Amino acid sequence: MATFIPFIQIGLALLLIVFILIQQSDAGLGSAFGSDDGGMRRTRRGAEKMLFTTTIVITVLFVVSAIVALLLQ
Repeated sequence: MATFIPFIQIGLALLLIVFILIQQSDAGLGSAFGSDDGGMRRTRRGAEKMLFTTTIVITVLFVVSAIVALLLQ
């Protein structure tokens, strides 16, 4: 089991990178320099919500795998 954990972490890290990069960001660079969107709030729906939830699940799995790797050392 301990020999497979680094491979699992690499796979989860790659998935996490891909899922973060394909998410749309409506903030952009404008918000970094103080731009305001007029107070509009937006909710995630459909595929965007599934993508967001999947990203959270992959992140939790990655953290759990890191903790397991530390405990097995």
